[in-house]
Amino acid sequence: MSEENEELENLGEGVEEQTTETITRVTGMYKEWFLDYASYVILERAVPAIEDGFKPVQRRIMQSMKDLDDGRYNKVANIVGHAMQYHPHGDASIGDAMVQIGQKDLLIDMQGNWGNILTGDPAAASRYIEARISKFGLEVLFNPKITEWQSSYDGRRKEPINLPVKFPLLLAQGAEGIAVGLSTKVLPHNFVELIEASIKHLQGKRFKLYPDFPTGGAADISNYNDGMRGGKVRVRAKMHSPDKSTIVITEIPFSTTTSTLIDSILKANEKGKIKIKKIEDNTAANVEIMIHLPSGLSPDKTIDALYAFTNCEVSISPLGCVIEDNKPLFVGVSEMLRRSADHTVELLRAELEILLHEVEEQWHFASLERIFIENRIYRDIEEEETWEGVISAIDKGLQPHIKHLKRTITEEDIVRLTEIRIKRISKFDIDKAQQKIDALEDRIAELKHNLENLIQFAIDYFTKLLKDYGKDRERKTELKNFEDIVASKVVIRNTKLYVNREEGFVGTALKRDEYVGDVSDIDDIICFTKEGTMMVTKVDAKTFIGKNIVHVAVFKKKDKRTIYNVIYRDGKTGPSYIKRFAVTSVTRDREYPMGKAEKGSQIHYFSSNPNGEAEIVTVNLRQQGSIKKLKWDIDFSDILIKSRTSRGNQVTKYNIKKVELKEEGVSTLKPRKIWFDDTVQRLNVDGRGELLGEFRGEDRLLVATQKGIIKTIIPEVTARFDDDMIVLEKWIPNKPITAIYFNGERELFYVKRFLIENEEREEDFVPEHEKSYLEVISTDYKPVAELVHVKPRGKEQPDNEQILLEEFIAVKGITAQGNMLTKSKIKQINLLEPLPYQPEETVPAQDLEVNHEETITKNDNESLNSVKATSEKIDPDLPDPEIDDTGQSSLF
Repeated sequence: MSEENEELENLGEGVEEQTTETITRVTGMYKEWFLDYASYVILERAVPAIEDGFKPVQRRIMQSMKDLDDGRYNKVANIVGHAMQYHPHGDASIGDAMVQIGQKDLLIDMQGNWGNILTGDPAAASRYIEARISKFGLEVLFNPKITEWQSSYDGRRKEPINLPVKFPLLLAQGAEGIAVGLSTKVLPHNFVELIEASIKHLQGKRFKLYPDFPTGGAADISNYNDGMRGGKVRVRAKMHSPDKSTIVITEIPFSTTTSTLIDSILKANEKGKIKIKKIEDNTAANVEIMIHLPSGLSPDKTIDALYAFTNCEVSISPLGCVIEDNKPLFVGVSEMLRRSADHTVELLRAELEILLHEVEEQWHFASLERIFIENRIYRDIEEEETWEGVISAIDKGLQPHIKHLKRTITEEDIVRLTEIRIKRISKFDIDKAQQKIDALEDRIAELKHNLENLIQFAIDYFTKLLKDYGKDRERKTELKNFEDIVASKVVIRNTKLYVNREEGFVGTALKRDEYVGDVSDIDDIICFTKEGTMMVTKVDAKTFIGKNIVHVAVFKKKDKRTIYNVIYRDGKTGPSYIKRFAVTSVTRDREYPMGKAEKGSQIHYFSSNPNGEAEIVTVNLRQQGSIKKLKWDIDFSDILIKSRTSRGNQVTKYNIKKVELKEEGVSTLKPRKIWFDDTVQRLNVDGRGELLGEFRGEDRLLVATQKGIIKTIIPEVTARFDDDMIVLEKWIPNKPITAIYFNGERELFYVKRFLIENEEREEDFVPEHEKSYLEVISTDYKPVAELVHVKPRGKEQPDNEQILLEEFIAVKGITAQGNMLTKSKIKQINLLEPLPYQPEETVPAQDLEVNHEETITKNDNESLNSVKATSEKIDPDLPDPEIDDTGQSSLF
């Protein structure tokens, strides 16, 4: 013990002797009182109980509503006031909690303005709104006969310890709370799916549960982790682009409102992450946020930017924490449902046992009543003068007739017999009495059967709940996997980059110097200097790279298509080399030399080629000694593309005077393969999904939808596709498209064959009529259709008819109506295997070099069949490009 504490103790003892007062140490008070406070907050305020899914304030609100329930609406202010008899806190917290329960639209029928979960608008004052318990709430929440009760905080009333909830209410409503050193976040789940999962559990089958949010949207639950700590759910708004200048948001992520969503969009616009012209909020019963874009801005790219930089995508971390036996329990949603279903079974058992006892008591007294009246035992008490004599006489008269009863007769039973009125005795109908007893016996047998088959009874109970209350409770949130959006690819380049080549500075603040291009504040830039050094650095106001900068550009992550062609001198007196390389992996802010020499190197020629172009240059040597050949050409296409650290091929050991461009180059890279990943509905160049083909710069994709809309697009990895897309393939301009559609105006099937007439425009190829629809579409050269006719009444089924569509109709314009397919009534149209067709031979594309850029540029229009190496000197093996995985300074 410290000296100070000893002194305090001695001081305390002295004071106690003189004044008879006790000193209580603050440390002890804090330890005990804080623990009491923390326990109270955890158990009585923030965390729901696993038995009924309620926090105490919610349970007290529902009990108050039950106390006041008479089938009519009650003022919320009255309910709040009544709940204060149970809840030792203010009316504001009770009112807020009641509004939250009501907005979940499950337990409370609401009347008046209860706020809006979409816009975040608050509810009206409690004196203006009304509520009553819903039919569902009345059925699943209350049964005082099986409820355990405790005294309220002031001892004046009894309140339920837990309500006998016969439904996984906690998972249906969700829960969120922050206590002392503890929190919980149970996400809401779908009503129908919870009942179906409960039935599967009782049947011994496996089930899976995923969240369903009242605001809709789309959710990626690949990392849900059963709702336990460490899991994550990504939730996105639903949006689409009706035209090239508008984006419409129709559903918002859970935990956001239209107001917070719009604020996040405006902030992203102010920071330059996205560009919008204006935004309109037309939300009423449904969400409708209109985002108007500046002309020339890609809506697909803007949608990705909205997901990357605004609350259009949010990440929610669930944490399954509940109270069990007055202790916190961390548990997943599957275990919560299993416990809820098992608890429901036990509650149903208790209800059945109580009901069986009550029905048996009814049968017992009905039997006694019949014996008492049928055998006229009431006459035996006419001469009795005392109460004891009356009881004894009735008991004696009953004895010969009670062998079939299931329990002994008590004095209370006899007293009830004496209370039967003479009028009832006089009108007693033996047949009706026996019918009542028989009905009670049937009811007893039914209850016993239910108890013996309790699991099936519980399954039937859940099935009835689903039938009675499952209507219009379909899933609102779409479950899908999200693609990862690279922020640097969708951010709007909102600032300008400048360079002072001579002094060696690069930055956004050098507005008097040379303009390089537009960049964003999250971009990296790559720089080369005349001295043969390279550096990658973040965009900043002013950064020193090195004097005599020869090249500055935005650095693209893992870019294998941008090829740098360089002729340089390695060292002050060393030979000159030629090399071609890509830069894919570097450490930020580190200086890399072009060759092996550290000082004195110099770049003679440099070019950056976004599609691997290889030019022809002329090398001029200085007149020196007896050199005979002072000038010759070099074709970069003869040089292999190697790693960045390779020294390259030797050009000459003599001094180079200058290198001049003789002829512009063409791309030496091969066509690019594009895949479509159906899981995330996006294009990629990484080999995920279905291969669509090899694409050069001018190649496009053909897209058709079930609505009868067709278009061609440039294959950008940021492109988005409608859910009703039925055709996605490489577009061959001279390959006809065949469509069979139902003409709503004439109520007959028509067929048409057409070519895309305007590759830049989206067109309808099915006539506009409310009854018109697309039946089948084919992009085969020689498609074959099979017609299944409707069987005429009283006749045999006609044989199926095959039609060669290429011969049936010639290729016409896209707006043509086409030819009538048949006048007969058609039951079904099938596309059969097309006839063989040999298209014109094309030069086969070579194996693809993987590219991570967003688009196929139009410079990829030629491909070399081979790349040959020169016979010049080549350095020995060098290490692979440096990859730095050491920490934050590394780009990748």
